[in-house]
Amino acid sequence: MADVTMPRLSDTMEEGTIASWLKKPGEKVDRGEVIAQIETDKATMDLTAFEAGTLQEILAPEGSTVAIGQPVARIGSGKATPAAEAPRAEKAAPVNAPPAKVARPANGAKPVEPPAREAAAGIEPRATASAEDTNEAPDTSKSSREESARGDGKTRASPMARHIAAEHDLDLANIQGSGPQGRVIRADVEAALKSSTSDTQTPVVKDATFADDERVTLSQMRRTIARRMAESTRTVPHFFLTITVDASELVKLRKQITAETADAGIKISFNDMIVKAAALAIRQVSDVNVSFAEDSLIRHKRIHIGVAVATERGLIVPVVRDADQKSLGQISRETRDLAERANSGKLQPADYTGGTFTISNLGMFGVEQFNAVINPPEAAILAVGAITREPAEHDGQIVVRERLKLTLSVDHRAADGAIGARYLQALKQLLEKPMLLLV
Repeated sequence: MADVTMPRLSDTMEEGTIASWLKKPGEKVDRGEVIAQIETDKATMDLTAFEAGTLQEILAPEGSTVAIGQPVARIGSGKATPAAEAPRAEKAAPVNAPPAKVARPANGAKPVEPPAREAAAGIEPRATASAEDTNEAPDTSKSSREESARGDGKTRASPMARHIAAEHDLDLANIQGSGPQGRVIRADVEAALKSSTSDTQTPVVKDATFADDERVTLSQMRRTIARRMAESTRTVPHFFLTITVDASELVKLRKQITAETADAGIKISFNDMIVKAAALAIRQVSDVNVSFAEDSLIRHKRIHIGVAVATERGLIVPVVRDADQKSLGQISRETRDLAERANSGKLQPADYTGGTFTISNLGMFGVEQFNAVINPPEAAILAVGAITREPAEHDGQIVVRERLKLTLSVDHRAADGAIGARYLQALKQLLEKPMLLLV
């Protein structure tokens, strides 16, 4: 009998939710056949069988969330076992939880820590996982408690536990670990956090929720967005630079292209033109096309532009690769295809990983200017506002011109103000002389 485990389906994935089972216990399964749909932090993806046989048992029912590497089903040749009942909503365990056993892989191996939040500079992390986020109770035996501290003096804790503790300024040394070998896991930190806040609640907190309010469970994507944005604003020192572009020639060129290509079914948007201009400007000021790596900078030789797309499930950033080498028509077709697949949840990991620079455009909503949050490990993100008609000086006269505000958010660890300013100057020149985008 072989275990079917939760696979790693994206670079930021730590756990997945079973959206639906396409096979039932007792049904035959072919190797490579899709047996379930998995909701990840990025999209809904297929779970395929790596062995042929009979779906013996479903261990994780629909709606349950399972850590990477943990069993979700078993494939064998015997009689099927009925699917497990859907688990109740996960609750944080009390600090002094009663002894219980932690879920372990079927091969008897000890649970291992989950992979890092995402690969650094395109290096794929190991697809290992922990049982800390399953619905099994943790081990709180005496031997585990005695080994709660590592030999180097640091408290044993999972990456997720460390992340939550750091976010709430909790000292891991003061939290009793209930994981394997006394390791502090997420449930321990959440329980400690709940315990610390229960004694300090104020009427303001109680009044924040009303009888007719609705509590909506966060999707995997929204949870990942919350975690990544909180980490970015907490750990990345942002600075912001804004420049105003005379977009009158850009507007004229787009109208001309639209008229000339209407019969061919090509539709170039302002965002397509900005993606192209942003990539060409990076050629001139490559110092923004970097990633900060603690004791070094990674200089990216290729220019992969992430384009933020708002979907019903949350924000996702598919990537246009080698955008500086593609025509406006290619960029237009590719961004539309990526946006459609993002909205339908059909993006593949290769579609949204490996970006080196991101563009976030809210101009279509009438937003004239905003500051965007950097998407680590990238060092910069460009916020694009709406094109507005304003009085401006042109050829010695005050006339109405098309104006566009661009704001660059920069990681100050990776680049200084002068680098960001030079980049915006290069971008401004390209957008004010947009025929250069066609060369």
